[in-house]
Amino acid sequence: MTDVTFREAVRADLPAVIALLADDVLGKARDFAEVDDAYERAFAAIDADPRNHLVVADAAGELVGCMQITYIPGLGRHGAERSLIEAVRVRSDLRGRGLGREMMTWAIDRARERGCALVQLTTDKTRTDAHRFYRNLGFVASHEGMKLPL
Repeated sequence: MTDVTFREAVRADLPAVIALLADDVLGKARDFAEVDDAYERAFAAIDADPRNHLVVADAAGELVGCMQITYIPGLGRHGAERSLIEAVRVRSDLRGRGLGREMMTWAIDRARERGCALVQLTTDKTRTDAHRFYRNLGFVASHEGMKLPL
């Protein structure tokens, strides 16, 4: 896509970001379409944390994508910082046009500029299209991820 800018989300973007998260096969089952207190608290926490960035893809004032980037300090890999990318979404009517690749390339470039040793992400095992997409970007399924719902 052309004429898309990537920027930090502001509070006014929250309804559009929530809509992007809910406009997804898995998101429909676990996210809400309306901003509530839980989303407000989460946004405020992300916004206040200098290691967390809620990034939106903006096309002439219209939000067409989002992702959350977290920079994680660590002792492993000789004290290397990692970039964790989560909640990557492209508006459903724009998928398959290269915006996801632009978003990920932008995020990877920021990680390189910051000096991160690696970029990591998780993707649901049922998202076979996403697996192919990330492999095409050079990601390798090198680890088995585990989660414990609380």
